[in-house]
Amino acid sequence: MMSWQTILAIGSGGFIGAVARAYLNGLISHKLPHDLPYGTLGVNLFGSFLMGILIAYFMYTSLFSMHMKSFLSTGILGALTTYSTFAIESFLLLKGGHVVLAALNVSLNAVGSVFMAGAGFYFLKYFVRY
Repeated sequence: MMSWQTILAIGSGGFIGAVARAYLNGLISHKLPHDLPYGTLGVNLFGSFLMGILIAYFMYTSLFSMHMKSFLSTGILGALTTYSTFAIESFLLLKGGHVVLAALNVSLNAVGSVFMAGAGFYFLKYFVRY
Protein backbone atom coordinates (compact mmCIF):
# COMPACT_ATOMS: atom_id res chain seq x y z
CA MET A 1 0.00 0.00 0.00
CA MET A 2 1.36 3.40 -0.98
CA SER A 3 1.53 6.16 1.59
CA TRP A 4 -0.29 9.43 0.95
CA GLN A 5 3.13 11.14 0.72
CA THR A 6 4.17 8.83 -2.11
CA ILE A 7 0.86 9.35 -3.89
CA LEU A 8 1.25 13.12 -3.54
CA ALA A 9 4.85 12.95 -4.80
CA ILE A 10 3.89 10.90 -7.86
CA GLY A 11 0.83 13.03 -8.60
CA SER A 12 2.62 16.36 -8.38
CA GLY A 13 5.51 15.02 -10.44
CA GLY A 14 3.00 13.65 -12.93
CA PHE A 15 1.51 17.11 -13.38
CA ILE A 16 4.93 18.55 -14.22
CA GLY A 17 5.79 15.65 -16.55
CA ALA A 18 2.47 15.82 -18.41
CA VAL A 19 2.80 19.56 -19.00
CA ALA A 20 6.42 19.12 -20.10
CA ARG A 21 5.37 16.35 -22.49
CA ALA A 22 2.71 18.50 -24.13
CA TYR A 23 5.08 21.46 -24.43
CA LEU A 24 8.08 19.51 -25.78
CA ASN A 25 5.95 17.42 -28.12
CA GLY A 26 4.40 20.56 -29.58
CA LEU A 27 7.73 22.32 -29.87
CA ILE A 28 9.44 19.42 -31.64
CA SER A 29 6.44 18.73 -33.90
CA HIS A 30 6.36 22.38 -34.93
CA LYS A 31 10.06 22.41 -35.85
CA LEU A 32 10.26 19.09 -37.74
CA PRO A 33 8.31 17.57 -40.64
CA HIS A 34 5.42 15.28 -39.77
CA ASP A 35 6.26 12.14 -41.76
CA LEU A 36 7.10 10.47 -38.47
CA PRO A 37 5.74 11.57 -35.08
CA TYR A 38 9.00 13.29 -34.18
CA GLY A 39 7.48 15.02 -31.17
CA THR A 40 6.52 11.75 -29.51
CA LEU A 41 9.77 10.09 -30.57
CA GLY A 42 11.79 13.01 -29.24
CA VAL A 43 9.97 13.04 -25.91
CA ASN A 44 10.28 9.25 -25.56
CA LEU A 45 13.98 9.22 -26.37
CA PHE A 46 14.69 12.22 -24.13
CA GLY A 47 12.68 10.77 -21.26
CA SER A 48 14.35 7.38 -21.63
CA PHE A 49 17.76 9.05 -21.54
CA LEU A 50 16.81 10.99 -18.41
CA MET A 51 15.41 7.84 -16.77
CA GLY A 52 18.69 6.05 -17.43
CA ILE A 53 20.62 8.87 -15.81
CA LEU A 54 18.25 9.03 -12.86
CA ILE A 55 18.14 5.31 -12.12
CA ALA A 56 21.92 5.04 -12.41
CA TYR A 57 22.28 8.00 -10.04
CA PHE A 58 19.84 6.43 -7.56
CA MET A 59 21.93 3.23 -7.59
CA TYR A 60 25.08 5.09 -6.57
CA THR A 61 23.78 7.57 -4.01
CA SER A 62 21.45 7.67 -1.06
CA LEU A 63 20.94 11.41 -1.39
CA PHE A 64 17.24 11.18 -2.34
CA SER A 65 14.37 9.90 -0.23
CA MET A 66 11.94 7.33 -1.64
CA HIS A 67 9.38 10.14 -2.02
CA MET A 68 11.81 12.24 -4.09
CA LYS A 69 12.72 9.19 -6.19
CA SER A 70 9.01 8.57 -6.81
CA PHE A 71 8.46 12.26 -7.64
CA LEU A 72 11.28 12.30 -10.21
CA SER A 73 11.01 8.85 -11.80
CA THR A 74 7.41 7.65 -11.59
CA GLY A 75 5.96 11.16 -11.40
CA ILE A 76 7.82 13.48 -13.76
CA LEU A 77 9.43 10.97 -16.12
CA GLY A 78 6.54 8.53 -15.95
CA ALA A 79 4.18 11.24 -17.12
CA LEU A 80 6.70 12.69 -19.55
CA THR A 81 6.95 9.27 -21.14
CA THR A 82 6.06 5.81 -20.01
CA TYR A 83 8.62 4.74 -22.56
CA SER A 84 11.33 5.67 -20.08
CA THR A 85 10.14 2.96 -17.70
CA PHE A 86 10.01 0.39 -20.50
CA ALA A 87 13.47 1.42 -21.66
CA ILE A 88 15.14 1.19 -18.26
CA GLU A 89 13.46 -2.15 -17.52
CA SER A 90 14.71 -3.54 -20.83
CA PHE A 91 18.19 -2.15 -20.23
CA LEU A 92 18.35 -3.63 -16.72
CA LEU A 93 17.34 -7.02 -18.12
CA LEU A 94 20.21 -6.77 -20.63
CA LYS A 95 22.61 -5.55 -17.95
CA GLY A 96 21.64 -8.53 -15.82
CA GLY A 97 22.46 -10.92 -18.67
CA HIS A 98 18.84 -11.74 -19.48
CA VAL A 99 19.13 -11.23 -23.22
CA VAL A 100 16.16 -13.41 -24.15
CA LEU A 101 13.90 -11.74 -21.58
CA ALA A 102 15.06 -8.31 -22.73
CA ALA A 103 14.31 -9.18 -26.37
CA LEU A 104 10.94 -10.60 -25.38
CA ASN A 105 10.15 -7.47 -23.35
CA VAL A 106 11.07 -5.20 -26.26
CA SER A 107 9.12 -7.29 -28.77
CA LEU A 108 6.01 -7.64 -26.66
CA ASN A 109 5.95 -3.97 -25.70
CA ALA A 110 6.53 -2.67 -29.21
CA VAL A 111 4.26 -5.06 -31.09
CA GLY A 112 1.73 -5.37 -28.27
CA SER A 113 1.38 -1.62 -27.80
CA VAL A 114 0.84 -1.01 -31.50
CA PHE A 115 -1.66 -3.89 -31.64
CA MET A 116 -3.59 -2.65 -28.59
CA ALA A 117 -3.64 0.93 -29.89
CA GLY A 118 -5.18 -0.39 -33.11
CA ALA A 119 -7.56 -2.62 -31.16
CA GLY A 120 -8.72 0.35 -29.08
CA PHE A 121 -9.09 2.48 -32.18
CA TYR A 122 -11.22 -0.09 -33.98
CA PHE A 123 -13.18 -0.95 -30.83
CA LEU A 124 -14.33 2.67 -30.54
CA LYS A 125 -14.87 2.97 -34.28
CA TYR A 126 -17.05 -0.16 -34.31
CA PHE A 127 -19.15 0.68 -31.25
CA VAL A 128 -19.48 4.43 -31.81
CA ARG A 129 -19.59 4.24 -35.63
CA TYR A 130 -17.00 6.92 -36.43
